[in-house]
Amino acid sequence: MPGGLQRETGDLTPGRICAVKLLIIEDDLETAAYLSKAFREAGVTVDHASDGDSGYFLASENSYDVLVVDRMLPKRDGLSIISELRAKGDETPALILSALGQVDDRVTGLRAGGDDYLTKPYAFSELLARVEILGRRKGGRDQETTYRVGDLELDRLSHEVRRAGQPIPLQPREYRLLEYLMKNAGQVVTRTMLLEHVWDYHFDPQTNVIDVHISRLRSKIEKDFGESLLRTVRGAGYMMKAGD
Repeated sequence: MPGGLQRETGDLTPGRICAVKLLIIEDDLETAAYLSKAFREAGVTVDHASDGDSGYFLASENSYDVLVVDRMLPKRDGLSIISELRAKGDETPALILSALGQVDDRVTGLRAGGDDYLTKPYAFSELLARVEILGRRKGGRDQETTYRVGDLELDRLSHEVRRAGQPIPLQPREYRLLEYLMKNAGQVVTRTMLLEHVWDYHFDPQTNVIDVHISRLRSKIEKDFGESLLRTVRGAGYMMKAGD
């Protein structure tokens, strides 16, 4: 098991949908990869930062429901990230992960602005439960269980997609792409945003992987239906929108 995690028996995540957007700030890449995979299997949208500076930047520039922050990080420690976010009025719930488990350590973390404190080693099932609880504190579109654009409906609990009442089967990547587009309905979604949030890529946005999946998705949700909902915004990206 990656460092800090306890081995658990059984399959813990199938059927669990924790509909939150999460930022993990963790410098241990093996642990971060394990957590990211496990959270995504539980229905969580995950971003990852591997040091304090990039973690603070992502937390400042994006909207998250929960932050999971390792206490000891390169460039900037986890407590300073949380303290600076609180100082600028950002109240996103933050859970601190740390090998320092004495009472004074936990008190210091909570006084720095942390909402919860989990000592290593920990079980992923407990971490997931705590993230779910913190995620309930922040409302918004990430908490919705159903997205609708015109007569297109996506159920985040069952992962079913229907248009005009007709089921539309999608591959996992197509589902994630549609979910992200519908979550941001009425707004332009750039290629870079899609690469970072749907594919977790951070490189040249000119890659044609987006075009291929957009084309496949469009054929599935628009073929045999009257109105076009998935629109290309020239020079900018894509938008889900019903009506003119």
